[in-house]
Amino acid sequence: MKLTAFAIVVALSTSTIGQQRAEAPGDTRGDLLWKKLEARVEEITSRLDGVMGVAILDLTDGRILLRNADHVFPAASSIKLAILLELYRQDQEARAGAQGKAKLDDIYTFDSKDLVEDSQIMAGLSAGVTRLTNRDLAQFTVAVSDNTAANILYGRVGRENVNAMLRGLGLSKVMLRRKMMDVAAARRGEENVATPQEMVRLLEAIHKEKVLNKKSTAEFIKQLSTLKESYIPRCLPNGIQVANKPGNLEGVRTDSGIVFVLNRPFAISVMTAYDRDERAAERAISKVALEAYHYFEMRSKTSEYGRILSP
Repeated sequence: MKLTAFAIVVALSTSTIGQQRAEAPGDTRGDLLWKKLEARVEEITSRLDGVMGVAILDLTDGRILLRNADHVFPAASSIKLAILLELYRQDQEARAGAQGKAKLDDIYTFDSKDLVEDSQIMAGLSAGVTRLTNRDLAQFTVAVSDNTAANILYGRVGRENVNAMLRGLGLSKVMLRRKMMDVAAARRGEENVATPQEMVRLLEAIHKEKVLNKKSTAEFIKQLSTLKESYIPRCLPNGIQVANKPGNLEGVRTDSGIVFVLNRPFAISVMTAYDRDERAAERAISKVALEAYHYFEMRSKTSEYGRILSP
């Protein structure tokens, strides 16, 4: 009887201690703040008259928020991020002595036969006269999402090489299937596609220098950070570096990038489809990005207990 009573007391004590430990503030670092972020993202997602997928990845501790993040969406111009990454990867290999690789300094002479719609810069060039480097074409692709520039790079780096690079990173749902503005291919089902989760994993691989060396990674991120019309940075404070690539098609809005909050960078991908109101979808992406920024900006300056610690 005494032994049984003693065992019960020990069991109860152990249970109480375990409960106290589970409730200790230091063991739930950021959990309540993270839950608020999850709730706000869920609210924005559910209110959109369309379909939205979200992935937000903490590049410091690996925590990830997912909402419809494995749903396959049209990637729109966000797929150009993969084309540009393959260009930088091949340039790096060429610098190491590999043959037959595209280089950033390779020259292209403008040919009007290459023009497709939504080519704001390329349409104004002089055929047979204007000479550009692949780096220039990449800049046009980032800054104004010029489709002709992207298609030239598509041809130079090779679709199969882009997809092989993605598969090598373990990404099976991000697929480059066609050139930009190839509506006939899209109607055949050959859409460029991605999922939010795989897009943030791609961004994570870039950030962690799994594709490019330190120097090339810095150059690539700098180019992606070119100021542009996009949705992730739209509501963020001025001066926050955002390395991103947005995209839009009829009924589709997407944006994927890295937001460089001081000491707490994060990767984010928000993809939408079936959008009845495309402006509303753009605003929704911006709202999700702002909520994520608020979380990471607060976590960057607080202790594990939530106290703000001044520099």
